[in-house]
Amino acid sequence: MVGPALTSVAIVGGGPGGLGTAIALSELPFLKVTLYEKNTEPREAGAGISLSRNAWRVLDLLGASNGVKGGSKSNTHQRNAYTGKILNITQHPETSAADPHGSIRARRTRLQSALLSRVPEGLIHFGKKVVSLENVSGQGVRLVFQDQTEAIADIVVGADGIHSVVRRTLFPDHQLHFTGNTAFRVLIPKSRLAHIPDITTTTSWWWGEAGHVYLSDVDDEEETEDPFFEITVRFYCEPEVPGKTVFWGVPASNEKVGSRVETFDQRIRDAISAVTEGEWREFATFAGPRLNKITDWNKVALIGDASHPLSGAFGSGATFAMEDGWILARALELTRFASRPTRDALGIFEQIRSPYYAKMYQHLDDIRDKTQRLLAEATDFDVILQAKIDTFLYGDKDFIYQNDIKKVWEDYLAAEQTGL
Repeated sequence: MVGPALTSVAIVGGGPGGLGTAIALSELPFLKVTLYEKNTEPREAGAGISLSRNAWRVLDLLGASNGVKGGSKSNTHQRNAYTGKILNITQHPETSAADPHGSIRARRTRLQSALLSRVPEGLIHFGKKVVSLENVSGQGVRLVFQDQTEAIADIVVGADGIHSVVRRTLFPDHQLHFTGNTAFRVLIPKSRLAHIPDITTTTSWWWGEAGHVYLSDVDDEEETEDPFFEITVRFYCEPEVPGKTVFWGVPASNEKVGSRVETFDQRIRDAISAVTEGEWREFATFAGPRLNKITDWNKVALIGDASHPLSGAFGSGATFAMEDGWILARALELTRFASRPTRDALGIFEQIRSPYYAKMYQHLDDIRDKTQRLLAEATDFDVILQAKIDTFLYGDKDFIYQNDIKKVWEDYLAAEQTGL
């Protein structure tokens, strides 16, 4: 006797969000999951990634938390970039019974590898860049790839990042803009920086008028003989290059990066100079307005950066995307066993996750407005800098970093049962 047909799901994009979604969905026996990744092999652009309590919770649910190690962020300093003066020290407990992993900064490749190890073999199809999608009545969604092949899926998950092809197809009027904010990132052996005072002893932010420098361990020194260290230089007033819309992971010269910090403390300039020519990578930041909805066609869901092209991801963008994928899996599981249509599952996903991202947009708007008021009132740079740090540090972000995605789902189920 032939059982009910499997529902086919196509995931577009093999970053942490796509991989996390693949893990969660592949555990559901009524789904046939395929992930399409444009690169010809696993590849993760970037340098380090921050993992806090919200990240560990979803990684535990995905069975991938033990595969990620990194450097502790328990001791974080905020400094004046020109003088090096310490303006704030934040002490986070490294571990606790409730949070055994603590807050860490890890190589992005470690998160990628941990997630890849949990994805069933053969599920990922590499070298498959999606160039268009078509809503085919009664047949699902047709995906057309750059190599001129096609695929049909009942459900499509757009996990293809801030420049999402899936989002552009669903919402062609939604436009991104260059924010003027660019990050120059590198990972280098910590030993190269050991001679520079105060550079590698803590996680630190060195704040200037038009940019800042972020420094952090990304390796667990107990398991790595020559640990790596991250340097990220952010510049807020980068000129837009006519005709060039995306700078993402492109090489940047030492001269270009150094020119952004030429008035900074000598220790920062020495750290920049310790980087070998050719190692820097440039990442331009784009953003767009909040989407009114993150699903469409009753068949397509957007997750991660594809669903919320924020001007800042709170250093937790990969976690948001993995949370999205886990909630989508729970919604599909619930509706399947209640014999409800797929559109109901997408509606549940929308109901839970869309307001969460709306709250993030509101938080960023509040910070922007508060910062502008403070800057308008202040004339002394130290006062301006302290106001910037206070705004950066003390906004209520527990809804992000303390988020318990399993409890979010349980709360939804409880509300449904009580009819609230």
